[in-house]
Amino acid sequence: MTSIRQFLLKFRELFLYGIIGGFCAALDYVIYTLLGHVMPYLAANVISVHCGIFTSFFLNRQFNFKVKDRTSHRFKIFYLVGLTGLGVSEVLIYLLSEQMGMSYQYSKIITIFVTALLQFLLNKFITFKKT
Repeated sequence: MTSIRQFLLKFRELFLYGIIGGFCAALDYVIYTLLGHVMPYLAANVISVHCGIFTSFFLNRQFNFKVKDRTSHRFKIFYLVGLTGLGVSEVLIYLLSEQMGMSYQYSKIITIFVTALLQFLLNKFITFKKT
């Protein structure tokens, strides 16, 4: 029991980021899928990713990293990290869907995992770095 507790404490931020990220990824995916029926999937991705960015920032700020100073500055950095993830996501979805023939729903699932790892690292070491 002690080793599990130590493991969870050591990787607390990653664990919570995963839970929050899972929620935000699900939100992103649902919005993406719904909008994908009425608009081009790359445009749907832009909208759904923005919903995920805003939700993720406020949940991570409040419950995970618990860094509440300089909120405006931190949000700008978080948003830029999110836009980086959006760029990676757009390219990957395009390549997987258009070049490899994968459905836009499956390509979105793959990109969620790739961008989540990238964004966790950038947010941990840049956005929510303790000052």
